[in-house]
Amino acid sequence: ILPLVSVNQILLLLLVLTVCAILYNKVHQVPLALKNETVDLENPEEMEEEIPVVICAAVGRMGAAVAAISSIYSNTEANVLFYIVGLKTTIPHIRKWIENSKLKEIKFKVVEFNPMVLKGKIRQDASRPELLQPLNFVRFYLPLLIQKHEKVIYLDDDVIVQGDIQELYDTKLAPGHAAAFSDDCDLPSTHEMIRSVGMQNTYMGFLDYRKQAIRDLGISPSTCSFNPGVIVANMTEWKHQRITKQLEKWMQRNVEENLYSSTLGGGVATSPMLIVFHGKYSSINPMWHIRHLGWSPDARYSEQFLQEAKLLHWNGRYKPWDYPSVHTDLWENWFIPDPSGKFKLTRPDS
Repeated sequence: ILPLVSVNQILLLLLVLTVCAILYNKVHQVPLALKNETVDLENPEEMEEEIPVVICAAVGRMGAAVAAISSIYSNTEANVLFYIVGLKTTIPHIRKWIENSKLKEIKFKVVEFNPMVLKGKIRQDASRPELLQPLNFVRFYLPLLIQKHEKVIYLDDDVIVQGDIQELYDTKLAPGHAAAFSDDCDLPSTHEMIRSVGMQNTYMGFLDYRKQAIRDLGISPSTCSFNPGVIVANMTEWKHQRITKQLEKWMQRNVEENLYSSTLGGGVATSPMLIVFHGKYSSINPMWHIRHLGWSPDARYSEQFLQEAKLLHWNGRYKPWDYPSVHTDLWENWFIPDPSGKFKLTRPDS
């Protein structure tokens, strides 16, 4: 049996060693924040911010949505999450198209839009019935469809993205602004195109200034309009300002008073946005929204200008999947044929 003194000495030695070990760890320990950073650097995907992009897949136009998605996915390394919005009848088709093509690698969610939310809010207009399609109004209801994101990109289906979508997502919104758009007067190079085909780029082209309700807004008819086919939206501000409710109010007033119609410049989806966002929106870099490619089958931009553009928009009647249309080669670069064969391009030799 060891003497009591020896036992005490051993215990004291162990205690000293334990204290030394604790002190050593404290001095040499990696701070928790740095540990986490190290983990994140080893797994960069955990650091990447998710970029939500909303695109509609309408019946008869699904090839447009597919080409737009293809162009975005191919030109970025960013962590993009596509929200593909459709009606109940079209969702199976677009899902099958994506899952049976090279787009099967993308991150996406299919969201069903219920057209009943539009009941009583759309004035029937026979001149351009395609503008009355329910999915044209998806942009009014972004916070109802997209729940978890602070910032969202909405794109019309008739666009092709040639730049890195991260750049568009990084658009700065001024405090108090719920959205950013492109001004219709922003690029001198587009002014000649606008004049040549008789397009309107002011509020007079969208609102009926003969109506008292429009005059009461106090907006000059010569005010430059903006195009809501490309939107960078702040969901917190959108909800705080009750933007959706404001848009619905003007839709209902139009049903009652015919304040704007599809015979005017931009149809029924643009006009309420021009009213609600007047003087309260930020600007998108002009090269991120080159417009009017679908306005005339004859008017063309220079090839050099189009190559430099970050985003091309075939707004207007003449779509690049139909005939006649212009600059179709730039669109077809990104088109992926429908595996089911239902969607076909219209070409002069088809």
